[in-house]
Amino acid sequence: MALRELNSLERFLGLKKANKYSTQGGKKVPVLQNNNGPALTGLVTIACHLVKEAKRPELLGDDAEQRAVVQQWLEHRITKLDNCSKEEVKVILKDLNRYLEDKVYLAGNVFTLADILMYYGIHHIIVELAIQEKECYLNVSRWFDHIQHYPGIRHHLPPVVVLRNRVYPSGHH
Repeated sequence: MALRELNSLERFLGLKKANKYSTQGGKKVPVLQNNNGPALTGLVTIACHLVKEAKRPELLGDDAEQRAVVQQWLEHRITKLDNCSKEEVKVILKDLNRYLEDKVYLAGNVFTLADILMYYGIHHIIVELAIQEKECYLNVSRWFDHIQHYPGIRHHLPPVVVLRNRVYPSGHH
């Protein structure tokens, strides 16, 4: 999964030269075989490297506070979201839903790498939710739908119907 995410990130960033990846260990941690130095290990480490290579520093945050928020969400993706249990999913979605109440993106009003990697990480969870469950997490659903329609993000993932169209009875136009 992580290798497809990194390939999609490369395409989004417009990187021309495809990198060589491998995995290590039982959890299949991604490894980037870097020609210019030692191999880089880990999804977040490699993703941040790719963003810097593409000269897109705004995706890591524009100031110290925003960079810290982006790093916090990247860490959250790896430590909490990846390999979480069914019970933990509900807590994660509830907390994320509350967090997104007054935000467009995870780092406030700016699209960042945190949005990309959290979207990739949460996609398989959102796919499994029934429409009624998605409606319980309206802020997550809104954010998810916004990110999946962001140009160039959804390379390797199918689109997900997030919310059903509401049909209003006549007289309520």
